Amino acid sequence: MSLLLAPVVEVYRLLLTPIAPFTWFGLGISTLDTVAAFRLCVALRQIREKLWHDHALKMKTVNAEKGQTAALQEIEPRSFVRDAAAALLVVYGGEAIMGPALAIPPSFMLSGVVPAFYTVIQATVDKLPWVPEPSYEVELPLALFDGFSRAYLLCNLIPPMVTAHPSPAIQENPWTLLLTSLMTANAGFFFTNLFSFFQPYALTLTTPTEFLPYGWTTTDLWCAPVITGIYSFLTHAQPFWADAHAVSMGWLGSSAAEGSSEKIAAVDPETARAVCAVILAGLFTTRVVKTFGPAAMKPKAKVE
Repeated sequence: MSLLLAPVVEVYRLLLTPIAPFTWFGLGISTLDTVAAFRLCVALRQIREKLWHDHALKMKTVNAEKGQTAALQEIEPRSFVRDAAAALLVVYGGEAIMGPALAIPPSFMLSGVVPAFYTVIQATVDKLPWVPEPSYEVELPLALFDGFSRAYLLCNLIPPMVTAHPSPAIQENPWTLLLTSLMTANAGFFFTNLFSFFQPYALTLTTPTEFLPYGWTTTDLWCAPVITGIYSFLTHAQPFWADAHAVSMGWLGSSAAEGSSEKIAAVDPETARAVCAVILAGLFTTRVVKTFGPAAMKPKAKVE
């Protein structure tokens, strides 16, 4: 398996190498960081433009129907501050919640480099004359990159909040690790949806997508603790995962599992991350095919 995953490991090494001009100023921003920031900001603009179009069409339809009385909020002029705040809330919303819960300062309190970086990227994306609408042809190639970027978040950025914690009670607690992954990866979008940041009208409290029927089935929601769990299971990030690895190998009939869990070697972190990236790329590709594929584009039969 290591041979099959070797290309993924090498791609990660290439993507995580700091690049110029950031290295000129002693900043460790990599290709993965830059492309992921552009990917996020473009996706946020796509969401805003779709919601604006849907709301404008709804207003036009209501106004065209005589006798129709529906209260629709007026479209509000877009503000860069609002859009930049939304992007930063997506990036740091989860960390802002889990940092105090874990009694550690969020990263944006220690350095303003990355917040400023995302603000500049958001301004750049807003100045683009056009961004493509989400489609099968556009989203399918990006599903692979999404797998790489999300795996890096769930394997390298979030777990150290728990595994490197000074308190043993937190450091060795698998539930804390999974909950931290769930909240840190998803709370940002939860709050932007809660306050209608992407809607074309004034900020308004609304039901987040996660609280709508079957909102819990969203891939982005449940994949966070699952992938962090897989990575921790393979790398023995905590004693619980080392024991779980030993027990599972025992169920599979491995003689190495007889006795102590120390006989089960942990998987190299780079290889484990590559496994998680492949799994995520498969999940995101499946979502793209389901959402934008030929089957999804077939016109529905009219109800007589």
